[in-house]
Amino acid sequence: MKLSAPIYHMKRKAKRMSRERGIPLHEALDRIATIEGFSAWSMLAAKAAAVTPASRLFSQFRPGDLVLVGARPVHGKTLMSLELAVEAMRSGHRAAFFSLEYTEKEVLDRLRAIGVEPAQFDRLFEIDCSDAISADYVVKQMAAAPCGTVVVIDYLQLLDQRREPDLSVQVRALKSFAHDRGLVVVFISQINRSYDPSVKPCPDLGDVRLPNPLDLKLFDKMCFLNNSEVQLRLAS
Repeated sequence: MKLSAPIYHMKRKAKRMSRERGIPLHEALDRIATIEGFSAWSMLAAKAAAVTPASRLFSQFRPGDLVLVGARPVHGKTLMSLELAVEAMRSGHRAAFFSLEYTEKEVLDRLRAIGVEPAQFDRLFEIDCSDAISADYVVKQMAAAPCGTVVVIDYLQLLDQRREPDLSVQVRALKSFAHDRGLVVVFISQINRSYDPSVKPCPDLGDVRLPNPLDLKLFDKMCFLNNSEVQLRLAS
């Protein structure tokens, strides 16, 4: 169940209700919770507290979005991207994971690592680990994908290895395809080794590793991770 407004808006509304109706604040909070479909404010608060970074980011997705998920190795960028795919499937959308890095078994193992049994989404989830993955390949494979499908590409820099064509051409092609078909395309991205967590808690666009030029303003949403830090950003 999705909340109709941020939790702080609801608290503000409850305070106003408490003043206007002369009732205790806890009673006003419970009334607000009832409107939202919860038996008590405590239940609503627990729901709000359970919102994950992936669900927060997914709630901001719009058809046609290009999304970047960046982190240094072993800091959770693959798991975060899989969580985004799971959020899509829980919402009834399809998801696809194209990997030049992992085998199908490894992708399934990582799904289980985030507490998801792959069979639960068997008909909604597609894994493709072909060596032929490129922008053209993804476009062909996803040509019939319905609006709202989340497509994860693992990972941005590997598309650049063969330079067929240039990375900038491939990303622009996928952005155009996502816009035309109403898909969301998520790129997992490496971060430069020069990134220093003692200087800033999370990397940012300036830390994205780019062997060749790419206009990072093409991305509509970004998620950067480092240890337990997660920063969600919208394009400026």
